[in-house]
Amino acid sequence: MKKIALFAITAFTAVNISAEAQKSNKKSMKKVLFVVTSNDKLGNTGEKTGFWSEEFAAPYYELLDQGVEITIASPLGGQPPIDPKSADPASATEDTKRFDADKVLQEKLKHTLKLSTVNQKDYDAVFYPGGHGPLWDLVEDKSSIALIESFYTHKKPVAFVCHAPAVLKNVKVNGEYLVKGKKVTGFTNAEEEAVGLTKVVPFLLEDALSSNGAIFSKGENWQPYAVADGLLITGQNPASSKLVAAKLLQELK
Repeated sequence: MKKIALFAITAFTAVNISAEAQKSNKKSMKKVLFVVTSNDKLGNTGEKTGFWSEEFAAPYYELLDQGVEITIASPLGGQPPIDPKSADPASATEDTKRFDADKVLQEKLKHTLKLSTVNQKDYDAVFYPGGHGPLWDLVEDKSSIALIESFYTHKKPVAFVCHAPAVLKNVKVNGEYLVKGKKVTGFTNAEEEAVGLTKVVPFLLEDALSSNGAIFSKGENWQPYAVADGLLITGQNPASSKLVAAKLLQELK
């Protein structure tokens, strides 16, 4: 009987320790909010846009593979639009191929949270993928503006790639533009001209952030380039997506 009792106590203790370990792991697991556009119209061109798949997929898997828990939100909630040009096989990378085959993620994307319902206190950082879509909705979205301000003022990293830094255009902290005096990068005037959309976009990202006092720097067109200035992390173009994710991981650690 004593042996049975001892075994029962040992088993009960092991289960408790395991449960506590799982709770501890859950608490230590970093949580990052991804915010994607809900806009699928490329201005008045009649063409479609959305988020750029590589700029979503590369950081998503870079973080996921390091044990980061990721939640996705968009202004309208539900399925966000993917820029059809980014789904072109000619633009495929290992990450976008993984994305295309990832049934779990595809299902997750169908049910993005409505941006107005999320709170920064539930996450350790926020990341915005680019694509032209955000220029027409997230830039002016009050929930997005307030969310970025809240993350930043609560000392949590805010990261953006390609066109996504444009969503910083109207973000202020203590009455000053968040980007004022900060080192940033993003999709450049030259790159916008190269894709023939200078006259289509509502504003040029490089000009807008520079006008708000940002210290804008850039690399060569289409080459990886990212800048971190404290909690603010920005990347220039699709090729910079993994660099941004790597810098975000550094901040999270």
